Amino acid sequence: MGDMTNSDFYSKNQRNESSHGGEFGCTMEELRSLMELRGTEAVVKIKETYGDTEAICRRLKTSPVEGLPGTAPDLEKRKQIFGQNFIPPKKPKTFLQLVWEALQDVTLIILEIAAIISLGLSFYHPPGESNEGCATAQGGAEDEGEAEAGWIEGAAILLSVICVVLVTAFNDWSKEKQFRGLQSRIEQEQKFTVVRAGQVVQIPVAEIVVGDIAQIKYGDLLPADGLFIQGNDLKIDESSLTGESDQVRKSVDKDPMLLSGTHVMEGSGRMVVTAVGVNSQTGIIFTLLGAGGEEEEKKDKKGKMQDGSADSSQSKAKQQDGAAAMEMQPLKSAEGGDADDKKKANMHKKEKSVLQGKLTKLAVQIGKAGLVMSAITVIILVLYFTVDTFVVNKKPWLTECTPVYVQYFVKFFIIGVTVLVVAVPEGLPLAVTISLAYSVKKMMKDNNLVRHLDACETMGNATAICSDKTGTLTTNRMTVVQAYVGDVHYKEIPDPSSINAKTLELLVNAIAINSAYTTKILPPEKEGALPRQVGNKTECGLLGFVLDLRQDYEPVRSQMPEEKLYKVYTFNSVRKSMSTVIKMPDESFRMYSKGASEIVLKKCCKILSGAGEARVFRPRDRDEMVKKVIEPMACDGLRTICVAYRDFPSSPEPDWDNENDILNELTCICVVGIEDPVRPEVPEAIRKCQRAGITVRMVTGDNINTARAIAIKCGIIHPGEDFLCLEGKEFNRRIRNEKGEIEQERIDKIWPKLRVLARSSPTDKHTLVKGIIDSTHTEQRQVVAVTGDGTNDGPALKKADVGFAMGIAGTDVAKEASDIILTDDNFSSIVKAVMWGRNVYDSISKFLQFQLTVNVVAVIVAFTGACITQDSPLKAVQMLWVNLIMDTFASLALATEPPTETLLLRKPYGRNKPLISRTMMKNILGHAVYQLTLIFTLLFVGEKMFQIDSGRNAPLHSPPSEHYTIIFNTFVMMQLFNEINARKIHGERNVFDGIFRNPIFCTIVLGTFAIQIVIVQFGGKPFSCSPLQLDQWMWCIFIGLGELVWGQVIATIPTSRLKFLKEAGRLTQKEEIPEEELNEDVEEIDHAERELRRGQILWFRGLNRIQTQIEVVNTFKSGASFQGALRRQSSVTSQSQDVASLSSPSRVSLSNALSSPTSLPPAAAGHPRREGVP
Repeated sequence: MGDMTNSDFYSKNQRNESSHGGEFGCTMEELRSLMELRGTEAVVKIKETYGDTEAICRRLKTSPVEGLPGTAPDLEKRKQIFGQNFIPPKKPKTFLQLVWEALQDVTLIILEIAAIISLGLSFYHPPGESNEGCATAQGGAEDEGEAEAGWIEGAAILLSVICVVLVTAFNDWSKEKQFRGLQSRIEQEQKFTVVRAGQVVQIPVAEIVVGDIAQIKYGDLLPADGLFIQGNDLKIDESSLTGESDQVRKSVDKDPMLLSGTHVMEGSGRMVVTAVGVNSQTGIIFTLLGAGGEEEEKKDKKGKMQDGSADSSQSKAKQQDGAAAMEMQPLKSAEGGDADDKKKANMHKKEKSVLQGKLTKLAVQIGKAGLVMSAITVIILVLYFTVDTFVVNKKPWLTECTPVYVQYFVKFFIIGVTVLVVAVPEGLPLAVTISLAYSVKKMMKDNNLVRHLDACETMGNATAICSDKTGTLTTNRMTVVQAYVGDVHYKEIPDPSSINAKTLELLVNAIAINSAYTTKILPPEKEGALPRQVGNKTECGLLGFVLDLRQDYEPVRSQMPEEKLYKVYTFNSVRKSMSTVIKMPDESFRMYSKGASEIVLKKCCKILSGAGEARVFRPRDRDEMVKKVIEPMACDGLRTICVAYRDFPSSPEPDWDNENDILNELTCICVVGIEDPVRPEVPEAIRKCQRAGITVRMVTGDNINTARAIAIKCGIIHPGEDFLCLEGKEFNRRIRNEKGEIEQERIDKIWPKLRVLARSSPTDKHTLVKGIIDSTHTEQRQVVAVTGDGTNDGPALKKADVGFAMGIAGTDVAKEASDIILTDDNFSSIVKAVMWGRNVYDSISKFLQFQLTVNVVAVIVAFTGACITQDSPLKAVQMLWVNLIMDTFASLALATEPPTETLLLRKPYGRNKPLISRTMMKNILGHAVYQLTLIFTLLFVGEKMFQIDSGRNAPLHSPPSEHYTIIFNTFVMMQLFNEINARKIHGERNVFDGIFRNPIFCTIVLGTFAIQIVIVQFGGKPFSCSPLQLDQWMWCIFIGLGELVWGQVIATIPTSRLKFLKEAGRLTQKEEIPEEELNEDVEEIDHAERELRRGQILWFRGLNRIQTQIEVVNTFKSGASFQGALRRQSSVTSQSQDVASLSSPSRVSLSNALSSPTSLPPAAAGHPRREGVP
């Protein structure tokens, strides 16, 4: 479907109409223009053109009751004439585009330039052999053979750049593919209920055709445009199309237009589908957005395009529609759409995830250090060379020698770039991506469908979970276990014979008629399983009660079909009850009502006695009933529901719109206690959460006694603890001031102790979540996860840091607003998500610990080596092998560690905990000391130890020496064994713990070792390696093994003693960011949101970000604001937070370790001394 643009759809459909004009009584164009009308205009137009909606159904050859016949040829024809219900998705980026994007990385560009210069110079031979006398400062002349091999270094650098680019591009490409796969999985799971051949069936949204009769109900996201045929109390939220937040009431005679992408907020009904896919209202907008740019480019091509080609692309679309049927998702997923509202909303939601913030900061710090180090390296080398050649040896600058000198300078430049490359952890974005992609894939197995990648990592920092009760903590299989009928409180289901026959008949009718007809109890799928509950679970519980009383609800329903119901007051969060009015045979009316007992009983003035007679029910009787019946039921954790009825005379007909008068003076038939048992695995899961430092709060619509009973069963509250259980009303009274406005400090008094919020409205849930997130009561900002399933949970899910929607019970609206979908609706899956989130964070810390040790060592070796011996002991290509290839593998190895239960034994890290803790810093510096000591020993006395030629002071292009090969080999061996050390970051002793649970890790360590052998023995000139003997190999491996022993030594040193160690990558509470950067961030948020849709989250764009930030910093350095910022900063950081914030650009927290005072700008140089090292 790639190259299929929407205009093909149109051209195709237009042609079809001319030929099939007569098949259906109206063309697609007519229907499309009809759907563009609203309200009364539409009603008038329907009346004038068609007569009524029934007539439109006839023209579309469909029956409002039976639906379409559903035969394949008929459906196919409809698809051809009116189009299919999917919008062709935008083309994904091609692999080459991704390669081009990866090439934009600044470091890689620098490397490419260096490599090309190096290549060019190696092929350039100056005329004459006069270069003998040019620069013999470096010792002997070179052989002819080696002069030829000069190009190898440049070529090797280019090759490694190509490797990196391909790996990055492939990674992005597979991520994009996975994301699209995920998208289509979500979409294929999206089903909709339609009537075909009189049967109610669920079909994938893409299969809906024009003329289908769709059943719509509360919580649905309409998949296509249609006309309302019949239903009750339907209210639609059309804000996704119109931007108006008011709910629009739909009725056949006033406003029958139902538009795709809008949400059903209340009621139920049926509609006839009139426009699908690109012809529906959402589709038209999508087309304008998605194809806008492409249309322009293709206009000229389209002119020449013949019908035939359009035809073939249509059939191509057919084959592929199954795979990528991009359903009508609401406009939110369109780029732009309601962009202005989105910008406002987004400013909050897309706060960078904790990890991203810390990583960006760390990358900036490291990047600055690397730049400074590499600049110094180049300057020292150039100065040393010029002073040595022209001052000490008094050589004149000869014109014919210029190319030789340039070649030296290029070599110095390459060494400088190498230092920079080694300093910047290229593997980092890769590690993050791999870690997240791996986690997301594995989380699918743990029933977490992650919709936004960063949600997975944010979950690891969660400090609070606000959970729904029904369906998440409980099984959502409602069963009636107690009942109060005819003045008797039955503790179990009564025998039908003990209930008065008249009462029983009323009860069965009240339950069967006054519930959605889509709710049914079906026989179990397997032998011995429980009967299947379909539809609303509470209603299923009541229908189950009817079956338990050995009655049947089906005959009642078939006698009084849905079309005959006179009026229905559907359930909503305001009424908290549902009522249905029917016309009796004698023309009088009867209304059946059911709802939360405390609400319905208030409206009852009579009650049926044991003899089935109605007797007066006074307020004091009601209070007694509440005490004797309802409260005991609620304390058992039961949800109490009251069933009642009322009769009205036939004339005068009551004013049905005056709800308060209608829903009053009821006669109570019975009160039932419905149990929703707690899921068996929930108490354990909640205990794990509490142990992990996460507070679980229950937010439910149930009454407070039921809620408290369930909370105790789950272990959310323990008797004897200091906690609050509030009802929604009381909660609102406490958090609002006299004017009725919410005050943050009032919320701050409540939320830390609040555990249960009962009888809560959707707004209460949102208020609570917002209150906890905005609270400054604790030193760490709370990270809140919310679970929800109903449409009304949408706002709270969006507001939360991580929103979990229920995959089974959840409505489309809730899923759309969520970050993660729980495919089994189970609370214990949330605990798994926490585990995976923490694992991502730890994986990245492990990788950083490994990577930074390599970086610190390599930078110092390259730097000092270059300054002392004019040549880095580790050559550019070797550095690239260590840095790019080994790190890529290491990121794979360390990022795929499976999570363990121990992750749940610690408190969440929170926003201000640095990415690199003291323990990690101790490990990094400790191992760096070991590695540096050995490498320098080998560099300066290695030739004596091994009785080999010294590799120092070798001339340009001299053959590789054994001496430097041993250094390189030892270096790699130490990294390999340190990779095993890096598996633990909290100072554990046993680094081998669980190593065989991760086959990827073992494979990579062994694989890297094998490749290293090949490089050393057969790498030759390109890798500057000369083959080693067995004993030399043994020494290299022995020194590498020393890393493991040294790791134990480091673990023995208590971290608390090392006060001077600085942490890095910490996010301070209020990061002081210069104005310009704030603006830059706003810009970035928008792109980020847009990119998110592509799944193209490139974690942070490597050095590009560093470059811009350094520029920003420099502009500020020149301005006065910089001094002010510095003064402010020093007051903030003078405690222990030695954060290299934006105010000291080139001083990084590693600068102490790198022991080069030159890297401190004069402004900051006084700063560390004031810190005072203990």
